[in-house]
Amino acid sequence: MVQENITKPDAGDEGGYAQEYLTFTLGPEEYAIDILKVQEIRGYEQPTTIANAPPFIKGVINLRGTIVPIVDMRIKFGVGKAEYTPFTVVIILSIGGRVVGIVVDGVSDVTSLRADQVRPAPEFAATVDTRYIKGLGTLGERMLIVVDIEKLMLSAEMALVDQATES
Repeated sequence: MVQENITKPDAGDEGGYAQEYLTFTLGPEEYAIDILKVQEIRGYEQPTTIANAPPFIKGVINLRGTIVPIVDMRIKFGVGKAEYTPFTVVIILSIGGRVVGIVVDGVSDVTSLRADQVRPAPEFAATVDTRYIKGLGTLGERMLIVVDIEKLMLSAEMALVDQATES
C-alpha cells in the first residue's frame, strides 16, 4: 500500500503542507527524492553488465521477473569514487511506468519538507545538473539537495526510456 505524501500542517504552522522525501547520501552530500517514487530499498548486488552501456549504468538485475536497469548515482553525478560497501544500497524506483534502480552510499531516513523549507538551487550548487534539482531543503543544520528524480531518470541522457515513447 502506498502511503500519502502530503501531511496536514501542525496547528499554527505557517509553512503549509509538507511532502515526504527519502533521504540518501552520495559521498559527503545528502539528497532527497519524492517517497512516492520509491518502490523498495535493497542491499547492493552485482548486476549483470550490458555491453556498450554508459559508465553510470552498472547493468541490470532480475527483480521478481522484471529486468531492472541499475544506475550508479555516484558515477552519474561525479561524487567521489564508487566503492561498494555493506552500507551501499539500491533504491528501486517506479518512474514513468518503468522500474529503475539507483545505487547510493546509504539511505538516511524519510523526512517531511514544507514548501517554505525548500529554496531554489543556485546555478553552481553541487555536482548535479541544476535542471534536475528542485531546490535545497533545510532541516535545522542539515542541507538536502532535493532531486527531481523522475525528470532525471526520464531524461534522454539517461537512455533508460525509448525516445519514441517520450513525449
